Amino acid sequence: MKKVLGTFLPLYTTTLLMLLGSGLLTTYVSLRLANEQVSGGIIGAIIAANYIGLVIGGKVGHNLIARVGHIRAYVACAGIITASVLGHGLTDFLPLWIFLRMIIGLCMMCQYMVLESWLNDQAEPGQRGLIFGFYMVATYLGLSAGQIILMSQIGSGPSSLLIVALCFALCLVPIALTTRTKVQPMSPAPMELGYFFTTIPKVLFMTLVIGMAVGSFYGMAPVYTSQLGFSTQQTGLFMGITIFAGLISQFPLSWLSDRMDRHRLLFITALLYALAALPLTLPLQVNPAWVFGAAFIASMMQFSLYPLVVAMANDSVVPERRVSLTACLLMAFGVGACIGPLAIGAIMQPLGGNMLYLFFSLCGLIIAGMSWYRSTTHQQSSEPPVPHVPMPDTMASSPLAAALNPTNTEEDIQAAMINTDDQVDVEKSDGESDFLADADADSAASDELAETETASTAPVDLTKPEITGTEAAESRPKRE
Repeated sequence: MKKVLGTFLPLYTTTLLMLLGSGLLTTYVSLRLANEQVSGGIIGAIIAANYIGLVIGGKVGHNLIARVGHIRAYVACAGIITASVLGHGLTDFLPLWIFLRMIIGLCMMCQYMVLESWLNDQAEPGQRGLIFGFYMVATYLGLSAGQIILMSQIGSGPSSLLIVALCFALCLVPIALTTRTKVQPMSPAPMELGYFFTTIPKVLFMTLVIGMAVGSFYGMAPVYTSQLGFSTQQTGLFMGITIFAGLISQFPLSWLSDRMDRHRLLFITALLYALAALPLTLPLQVNPAWVFGAAFIASMMQFSLYPLVVAMANDSVVPERRVSLTACLLMAFGVGACIGPLAIGAIMQPLGGNMLYLFFSLCGLIIAGMSWYRSTTHQQSSEPPVPHVPMPDTMASSPLAAALNPTNTEEDIQAAMINTDDQVDVEKSDGESDFLADADADSAASDELAETETASTAPVDLTKPEITGTEAAESRPKRE
């Protein structure tokens, strides 16, 4: 464990700073717009734009990294994010905010791809589970810490944007100081949507529903607390507690998932999620401590759903397709996270903030119903179930995360994601090799031109025997 922390501490620190800034920004934007009486539909559109950017970034990030290298891609994206964050403080034009949030999401996905490429490149085969576990912990701690900052006096006003920009600026430091600049080129996990639509359509639909719930939670929960009359500090505490609940739930979930039938466990978890969210739908003025407790239990169940569905899906496909499955599930989750805030934002505006947890309860009932049907029709497989892997229940990972999942074999990862020399000539980590190669070619051309001019102007000695082309080539001094 010490060796893993010593090797990957800079990357974990970078992840922590990134998610701290991202979590703080999402809550701050939602809370500020709610206090300014902006419609729920507009707030939902801004949150959805962030997830749309994350989905698009999963497609374009690989091309950017292949073109300019890992370090330059990461630095460029961090600079764009910092400028976009500060742009929120320069204007109140909400359509521009939607565009800025999409750009931030796109660039953050590129950063995730850089980090996960490095993690995979430096990970030994037997350490991938431990490395991915620490990555999950850094993700949850960063998201929770962003909410705690919101509780402080410096994080409760417009200075929050400065703190977010500061986080994204500081996350450059560990990457810029790393001495390991050459990373093996990787391609995102291939997507076989047609195959999975026919083999596990219900799993994909449940993943879509989970994405709708999680995306709505991160974007609209601050609006819910604002309509309950909570202060900024109380909202920060509410978000921090509920996000931290996701980290706590991963440990008992892993133990249960490896010892119980996963379809039945998913049914119980989804049903508890629906029941825990139901009291928060009542339009009553209650003690904030009671709201915190009920939301904490609901969040524990909510953040357990996605890892369970991923484990179930891995049990349902052959090992050779699990790398592709990871990318397809992430895509379904991202699409749901785009739809959820838009839908619930439009509903909360006329019907009230309690519709958020009514929506969560409905999502839980849908998942429970589908998992109950699968548990009654599911036939026990002769193969042992895939070990449960804790993972962040958010878009804080890229299609390259499939390489870190210990349930995927090294052979499948190499075949699906690692670029060979036939697929890509050379990926330049710093982009300097191309420049040096061009300079060497220009220098060689200049030398040959100078030799030609010298030979044409030099006097010819007719008394010397004629030298053939072969002898001239052998006698010419070789250039290093």
